[in-house]
Amino acid sequence: MDALLTEIEARADEIAALTADLVRIPTLNPPGRHYRDICDAVGARMCARGWQVEMIRAEGALGDSDAYPRWNVICRLEGKAPGDTVHFNSHHDVVAVGEGWTRDPFGGEIEGGRVWGRGACDMKGGLATSIVAAEAFADRVPDFRGAIEISATADEESGGYGGVAHLAEQGRFAHVGHVIIPEPLGKDRICLGHRGVWWAEIETKGHIAHGSMPFLGDCAVRHMGAVLDEMERTLFPLLAGRRTDAPVIPDGARQPTVNLNAIHGGEPVQPDGYTGLPSACVPDRCVLTIDRRFLPEEDIAEVKAEIRALMERVRAARPDFRYEIRDLFEVLPTMTPEDAPIVTTVRQAVADVMGRDAGFVVSPGTYDQKHIDRIGRLKNCIAYGPGVLDLAHQPDEWIGIDDMVDSGKVMALALHRLLGG
Repeated sequence: MDALLTEIEARADEIAALTADLVRIPTLNPPGRHYRDICDAVGARMCARGWQVEMIRAEGALGDSDAYPRWNVICRLEGKAPGDTVHFNSHHDVVAVGEGWTRDPFGGEIEGGRVWGRGACDMKGGLATSIVAAEAFADRVPDFRGAIEISATADEESGGYGGVAHLAEQGRFAHVGHVIIPEPLGKDRICLGHRGVWWAEIETKGHIAHGSMPFLGDCAVRHMGAVLDEMERTLFPLLAGRRTDAPVIPDGARQPTVNLNAIHGGEPVQPDGYTGLPSACVPDRCVLTIDRRFLPEEDIAEVKAEIRALMERVRAARPDFRYEIRDLFEVLPTMTPEDAPIVTTVRQAVADVMGRDAGFVVSPGTYDQKHIDRIGRLKNCIAYGPGVLDLAHQPDEWIGIDDMVDSGKVMALALHRLLGG
């Protein structure tokens, strides 16, 4: 195994270069740009090394269109004897760039022991690390048993329905024994699962009238203001008083949270290029999108009931108050047992590489483990990969090369223990 670890160290520049190459492909989601390009790049590399490569478009999935097709790639290398399949899954999409960058977001610069750019941390560095670790293992242990799979999948940043969910619905995990998702949770930590999420739209209703005579109408925005006030007075303090026993990170996420994701009232936003003024109307509708993250100890029915009770309190205090709540989507918390085979294997590998026990964590937000669990019916799944979670979605995103090398060693050792030789 020492030779395997030395092999990973020798490929540090290769890991960095591959990460940089992947960062330079601007796979922005939304709307879903260059998905086929990054799948082709990964597929071409693996095919040249003897892996079987399959391109899969998630036709009909949420977000898929002819303009922005949802492409995924699965690469598979067969061993010399029957055995388990170990699957590394990484999403290839990245979020919007945003403001505040001092570097080219898609430059893939390598400087100061880091690879810089949008997606370097979340999670093209993890994808590159898993690829090089698997290649190094296969080169050093050519008589391994079972099979290794590497997938690069779409749309994790917007729910994963055009990526892992589609693959799971097709039964692509039915033969898989172990899954590692290289999300950036830290090279010495194993992520067992994630909190739950409920997205919903809250609409307050009013009555349209001329803006010069608002007393003839009923302003839906004012009604929404009362809803926001009630949230500040009752809901946020209520949630701040709860705390989970699960090791959710960061510490603030050990409480349930509500993010007010978007709000709009009145006439629709006009398209780009429109230079006129808005019309003088009392808004007859206002829509608030909420993102409620809940703890393993919370029940989804009770989570929804709390919001409805809040709305009923507002209605009791305001004449003519009318509202509607619409579910957008929900995901229950998921948790892999600490004694699951993939957990104990990676935990031992972390100890061997870093000389300390791996910490167990739970992610504040959902990731594609939810689909592997809920649709794929596979519990033997963790998130483990290089990178600092706090850098995800930030300007001047980066990933450390040394962290990728250490994580690559852990991945290679895990393959050695699970597939042998």
